Amino acid sequence: MPRLSARLKLTLSYAGFLMLAGGMLLAAVWLFLLRYVPDRALIVSAETPETGVFPVRSNLLHVFAPRAAAVMLILLLFGLAGGWILAGRMLAPLHRITAAARLAGTGSLSHRIRMTGRQDEFRELSDAFDAMLEQLESHVDEQRRFAANASHELRTPLAVSRTLLDVARRDPDRAGDEVIERLHAVNQRAIDLTEALLLLSHGDRFTRHDVDLSLLAEEAVETLLPLAEQRGVTVEVTGGPARAGGSPELLARMVTNLVQNAIVHNLPAGGTVAIHTGAGLLRVENTGRPLPPDLLPTLIEPFQRGSERARTDEHAGVGLGLAIVHSIVRAHDGTLELAPGPAGGLVVTVRLPGA
Repeated sequence: MPRLSARLKLTLSYAGFLMLAGGMLLAAVWLFLLRYVPDRALIVSAETPETGVFPVRSNLLHVFAPRAAAVMLILLLFGLAGGWILAGRMLAPLHRITAAARLAGTGSLSHRIRMTGRQDEFRELSDAFDAMLEQLESHVDEQRRFAANASHELRTPLAVSRTLLDVARRDPDRAGDEVIERLHAVNQRAIDLTEALLLLSHGDRFTRHDVDLSLLAEEAVETLLPLAEQRGVTVEVTGGPARAGGSPELLARMVTNLVQNAIVHNLPAGGTVAIHTGAGLLRVENTGRPLPPDLLPTLIEPFQRGSERARTDEHAGVGLGLAIVHSIVRAHDGTLELAPGPAGGLVVTVRLPGA
């Protein structure tokens, strides 16, 4: 069977309904009018005054049937022509959406339909399609930037390793523990970067469990206490239990990243880090220099670092700390808020659904 277009189906539907209405009208004429017409001539006496015409049913049908058939034919032609025009006008917005979808299929995501007119189903579909194209374009641009930054970040430790190996090959006598230690540090940095990239790309695949964020915060502080003491940073944990539903491993990484980020970027040294937990809430606040408001939205982007000192520090990480936190929070259907501290530094607030 040949595939009928939507326009042809609508045209046939319009014509069919019009023919059905005409047939029902003719049936009503027969039921309520023609059936009461006598089927033979009436005999009227000469004394009876003539008050009208007394037709015979057979003669009336003989005259009415051809005209009714002609009217039905006109209705059919009118229904086909009118239905074709109306269907074309109604489906015109759908053609624009289809053209935009074809453009998007070729990789052009910048095109927008921007349909005007009254708010109907096609307008809603057009607006939803434009919103989808905008999100897709944003995600594609983000992935391109991420791939470029990841390639740059991975190339740096590999280039350093090659340089160290070239130095050791040219002068084997000087290739001692120092070169081995530097190679180990560079290799560890590349491993950390690779693990962070994997975690960032698979952050939405986990099994949900009942997790207490306050316990994770205490574990993170205990783990990072040597780093805090080395920098002269005081860490305080307040609040009560904070139950949330999610992956214990991912949430532990989220809390550790927040605490480590607060310690590393606490400039100048000797500041404080305040961690507060509540009902589905985790807030990490550190002291430091005032942050420009336009810098806050970029901190959750991959490979963004909040201070110059973190670029060369041994605990600087790879610039994925808050990006991983944002990915984990989003995978847990939570919210992440960044705000400048009242006297400088950063306040990070995480809100997660309950267990």
